[in-house]
Amino acid sequence: MRPVRELKGFELVLLKKGETKTIEFTLTKEELGFYNNDGDFIIEPGDFEIYVGSNSNASLKSGFTLR
Repeated sequence: MRPVRELKGFELVLLKKGETKTIEFTLTKEELGFYNNDGDFIIEPGDFEIYVGSNSNASLKSGFTLR
């Protein structure tokens, strides 16, 4: 069973009070895949949610569908 959330990217961004920045990163299919019980690397299509925040309880999110 896969975890509910997995860390796939990390960048420390320091902001001054009231400052905003646009941060971009790329997730490849390989970063969304996993090894099954037989040791085969598989990439399953489906809906993914991306969370942004300072810890695993982050609530700022977006999403996409992998086909």
